[in-house]
Amino acid sequence: MRGPIRGSSSTVGAAPIESVAVANQDMKTRSLLKFVPGAAVEENRFAAVLFSVFFYGYLVVVIARAGTFARLCGSPVAVDVLGAIGVVAGLLAIYAGAVLPGFLSRRPLGKILSDRSRRFRANKTAVAGLIVFLFFVLVSALAPLIVPYDPAEQNQPAIEQYKPPSASHLFGTDKFGRDVFSRVVFGARVSLAVGVLAVVLASFFGLLVGAFAGYAGGWVDDLVMRIVDGLLSFPRLLLLLTLVAFFANSFWIVVIVLAATGWMGVARLVRAEVLSLKEREFVQAAVATGAGHMRIVWRHIVPNSLGPVIVSATLRIALIILLESYLSFLGLGVQPPTPSWGSMVFEGRDVLLSAWWVSAFPGLAIVAAVMACNLLGDGLRDAMDVKMG
Repeated sequence: MRGPIRGSSSTVGAAPIESVAVANQDMKTRSLLKFVPGAAVEENRFAAVLFSVFFYGYLVVVIARAGTFARLCGSPVAVDVLGAIGVVAGLLAIYAGAVLPGFLSRRPLGKILSDRSRRFRANKTAVAGLIVFLFFVLVSALAPLIVPYDPAEQNQPAIEQYKPPSASHLFGTDKFGRDVFSRVVFGARVSLAVGVLAVVLASFFGLLVGAFAGYAGGWVDDLVMRIVDGLLSFPRLLLLLTLVAFFANSFWIVVIVLAATGWMGVARLVRAEVLSLKEREFVQAAVATGAGHMRIVWRHIVPNSLGPVIVSATLRIALIILLESYLSFLGLGVQPPTPSWGSMVFEGRDVLLSAWWVSAFPGLAIVAAVMACNLLGDGLRDAMDVKMG
């Protein structure tokens, strides 16, 4: 009997040691998570940790470049002040992204978001796309602090033109002696801003038209959809060239033209969702209780049709970035000296063999941004698919 007793005592004695080690590890994890805003809720901790990493990296850059930031704030030039406001807005936005998951987890929507987040995390390529997209967005916001040169400054073109990549010019220089790295970073602001703003405007207008047509039904639906079909029958690039040719191609004109030619697909998508949703039980119950049409549309139908719209918008950002690049390449996009990726590729077309870096680096930025948006959109589509378990 003594043998088993000694064996039992050794096993019992090992259990507290193991539990203490686990407790110490949990304590270390909790200590680290104190620095992660919104990480108190385990279900949505992935998003909180991801945004927190970007937040602290962003904060380090702002602190390291505090002198430049102070100069921008005190500058009499409006562009510099707007740049400083953009830096602060980016910091607040990335912090909100870290805090929001924990905030929503305590609400009924948190369960749904947690399930979607789990599906999204399972798609590694989608996570990579999200990280790359966030990187471009934050680099765009930090552009005034991280560029070594003014992107429009022509520094002795006869001497500095077409310098290859080096320690002083990471991406080399162009024919005017301008630093290509600084122009690529500032070009990200233009290309991404055009893509995001045009998609937001197109999605909002398409959502209104699609929801109105789908809910009204009958001859109203037929009329609206025939107009949409007619607009879709025009080649978009030709329509873009025609509209831009009639107006001065400034930043906002390009955004409005791209949005005006991109809402039709969103309208058809929303209309199909509304036709399906208005036959559901919860909509019929709202009708039976005497709810007004506007309340039914905006309270019950539109929120439930946002999932496909968000996925479509993410994928369309990539398309808009490419379209803006096409317009800039043809000289019809945002005009110089404002840098954009498409115009930079156009500027280096004649020196592809002798000064490849002028076109190569903005071209690679376009490829990376478009791939990131496509991967992110595919991941969101899979995560929001209610048919997947």
